[in-house]
Amino acid sequence: MAASNVVTLTEANFREQVLECLQPVLVDFWAEWCGPCKMVGPIFDELASDYEGRIRFGKVDIDNNQALASQFDIRAVPTLLLFKAGDIEETFVGLKSKRDLKAALDAALE
Repeated sequence: MAASNVVTLTEANFREQVLECLQPVLVDFWAEWCGPCKMVGPIFDELASDYEGRIRFGKVDIDNNQALASQFDIRAVPTLLLFKAGDIEETFVGLKSKRDLKAALDAALE
């Protein structure tokens, strides 16, 4: 279950919540059946709490939002995309450590 400050992203709200957001946004493209996605979940929630108010966090269920997965060429899950000013700053495919993700988030805030 996602933290309360993690936005559920859909094809209907992606533009407003991510592409038009003034803050950096970390988006987790995931699937219910994906084991590594379940391992990333708690790390993602911890980071959402650590960076609350500075970075927006959102999750896209690729099974329910296939057009978004296709639009961003998601070929494996989990894939995390870090957006800044509507552009992809960094891409993480597979299970990544909290340390690696924090380094990218800190750089996005500079």
